[in-house]
Amino acid sequence: MESIEAAAQTGGWPPSWLAAILRLLITILLPLLLVLINARLLMSDRYILWEYNRPSFPDDLYGMSQDERIDYALPSLQYLFNNEGIEFLGDITFPDGTPIYNERELSHMADVKQVTRGISTYGYGLLALWILAAVALGVSAEGRVHLLRGLFQGGVLTVILLVVGLLVTSVSFNWLFTQFHALFFEGSTWLFPTTDTLIRLFPQRFWVDAFVLMFGGALLEALVIGGLTWWLLRR
Repeated sequence: MESIEAAAQTGGWPPSWLAAILRLLITILLPLLLVLINARLLMSDRYILWEYNRPSFPDDLYGMSQDERIDYALPSLQYLFNNEGIEFLGDITFPDGTPIYNERELSHMADVKQVTRGISTYGYGLLALWILAAVALGVSAEGRVHLLRGLFQGGVLTVILLVVGLLVTSVSFNWLFTQFHALFFEGSTWLFPTTDTLIRLFPQRFWVDAFVLMFGGALLEALVIGGLTWWLLRR
């Protein structure tokens, strides 16, 4: 870092070729990072409580109360981020002693945990790379211009991609949901009858709202980033 600062002070940082690469990284990684960060924020107790208490959230067709659904949904989320084995969920039962999840559901939740950890590791790696690129550009006046342009272009790219994403979500959510699962899970292991607990706890409305908030939130963030950087570049 000291050598970078020294080069910046003598006007030699960043070299034009490196500035172009770092600016490109800032631009192309921004859409993915905004979506991943929003997705992680939604994987929280707060989102589950907010979603379940919305008037439009559908009741369970088989009689489970909203309080019971919350009691079973919260540990299901916690399992994805703790260090416990699948018995953490396997030991949870209904009042009559029946396990809330069958073997197929437990197998899927184990797969979801692996996917969640893999995506989290990937996301943290991309975020670290993005921050390094931003810091490397931010140490000199010329580099900061490249940083602002990269952020502006990244904001524009994010808006374009997310407008398309939101249109797809609104017109063909089932297709998007299927493609998302096909990317991470084998065959039909993620498909369950409506009588299974996973569907009763997390119906389609839950996922529609999550996708809209994930994409919509990233869209608003991109508009703010694009507007702010446009204003700074004009100055």
